[in-house]
Amino acid sequence: MEFAPVMSPDSFENMRRAMVESQLRPEGVTDVRVLDAMGMVAREDFVPDARRATAYADRMIALEGGRGINPPIVTGRLLNAAAIVAGERVLIIGDTSGYTSAVVQRLTDGVETETGDGMFDVIVVDGAVEILPDSLVEQLAPNGRLVTGLVEAGVTRLAIGRRAGAGFGLTPFLDAEMAVLPEFSRPPAFVF
Repeated sequence: MEFAPVMSPDSFENMRRAMVESQLRPEGVTDVRVLDAMGMVAREDFVPDARRATAYADRMIALEGGRGINPPIVTGRLLNAAAIVAGERVLIIGDTSGYTSAVVQRLTDGVETETGDGMFDVIVVDGAVEILPDSLVEQLAPNGRLVTGLVEAGVTRLAIGRRAGAGFGLTPFLDAEMAVLPEFSRPPAFVF
């Protein structure tokens, strides 16, 4: 059994501020709204109690069921690339902890976590995928953006795509460690 060290709210606030200043800003998170949102959302509330002291460390934190909460820089760079503006409708997929959804709710009030009817201006896949289903891309509005992690040849890269007419493609922009979403795994190849 793991025991979590007792930490004061001021300690967590200081760690949040340090995350913004020493992890996010130096690594290319330039959207002031993303920096402000990540500086306000208490990440320690979204991790297991035994891991609260490491909530702001620049690494993935394991969650139950083989899932994980991505390192802060991954969340920051994905949301920076998504360029979410107030009033946009955003779909978030794979956010097991709820942290990314809480950050995005500070950027826009149109946040959903279930696929369904309608079109979305932005889709945030909060994890790495091997295959991105067409049915998900079809939920993007014209000129909508999709950000995700993309597993290519065993390497995970953050990627962004924009729906332009009938076309869509992902452009990787940063190698990064992040949680792999099993529901977006490539089916095993048939072997004789």
